[in-house]
Amino acid sequence: MRRSRAFIPTTKEAPSEATLPSHQFLIRAGFINQQGAGLYNFMPLGKIVLEKIRAIVKEELDRAGCSEVQLSFVTPIGLWDRSGRSDTMGKEMLRISDRHQNEFVLSPTNEEAIVELVKNRVTSYKDLPLNLYQINTKFRDEARPRYGLLRGREFLMKDGYSFHASTEDMIREFNLMEETYKKIFTRLGLDFRVVAADSGAIGGTGSKEFHVLADSGEDTIVICDACDYGANIETIFESEEEIDALNEMSYEELQIKSIDEKCSCGGNLSFKKGIEVGHIFQLGDKYSSALEANFNDENGKPRPFEMATFGIGVSRLVASVIEQNHDENGCIWTKATAPYMVNIMISNIKDEAQTALGEELYEKLQTSHVEVMLDDRKDRFGFKMKDAELIGFPYTIIIGKELENGLVQIFERKTKENISVKTEDIYSKIMELI
Repeated sequence: MRRSRAFIPTTKEAPSEATLPSHQFLIRAGFINQQGAGLYNFMPLGKIVLEKIRAIVKEELDRAGCSEVQLSFVTPIGLWDRSGRSDTMGKEMLRISDRHQNEFVLSPTNEEAIVELVKNRVTSYKDLPLNLYQINTKFRDEARPRYGLLRGREFLMKDGYSFHASTEDMIREFNLMEETYKKIFTRLGLDFRVVAADSGAIGGTGSKEFHVLADSGEDTIVICDACDYGANIETIFESEEEIDALNEMSYEELQIKSIDEKCSCGGNLSFKKGIEVGHIFQLGDKYSSALEANFNDENGKPRPFEMATFGIGVSRLVASVIEQNHDENGCIWTKATAPYMVNIMISNIKDEAQTALGEELYEKLQTSHVEVMLDDRKDRFGFKMKDAELIGFPYTIIIGKELENGLVQIFERKTKENISVKTEDIYSKIMELI
């Protein structure tokens, strides 16, 4: 993509309500813009990042044997009445009526709809297990939408649902999805933890959350320094006041806050801040029984499905990457999530030698299937460099005055290292780095 043709409206100022780095930088760098309270548009750069994350999620789920579907975003309220969740979901569930006064819901999640889809279509234990997922829009009418993509009202979510003939097989799939989620977050380049969690309004007998570690995280988790143990404090402390107090503490304050439990492995436990990006639940027959969704077992006897459900906040992950990876100048994308891997910056577009080398590199990298941006704007060098740091290209090739000496520079965004490379070596060097 040529920068002169790209729609990337960068700005110096962030909205006054944008307090978190991801909220500030994603808006300033032209990844998203706010449509309304808790509602965001994804502009070209943001859409690229969103689709990269979506693709990794899909690849790992498909590899694990899951099948993708797409459910209607609007569901009849009757489904929610039958499961009992039309009351328990409360005001977060936005209800609408059509011209005939039929009542519907903008789906915040889809347990009821997926059960209705499978009901009477999977009738035998021989057709089980089954794991269906979608990556689709959801809506929750947050009372206080804030923090940009981290607490919006409309969001892109992967929600998956599995159906089983036995509790043992449901737990097997639950464990498989835990390992699959670990692969997803590892591929995205994130530092994360898996923690025991409260099942909340979804219900069921047990659940685990996946948290990206970040100072700005809304949740407080406890982790062990010697094993994989982790837990949301909601599962440890009974007092709402104590939970609220811990969640209000900064990273710095939690570091000096002591905790009286040693881990069973003998390791030390400590408080950390986390951003919830995934949640998996063992549902049992909570929804299948309520919606009378049965299969025939090996004896021909009808039984309700054993179920599990699995969620990932796909649009939430866009912000989570930046909450964990940024500095005072802007975004620092992981290699798996960067909108463009290489930014070629021509310092002086009027210099024929600089322009010729920039065009040559641009064509060569494109031919090699490298995601590359050519900054061919007439703006001054300092402005273009600040833009490159704000957007967060992993590597910027700077073609400037040193070209007279046969040299160009490669600026690495993460380390801020600036290295000089001979012009004849620049292609092989950048390919080595990426």
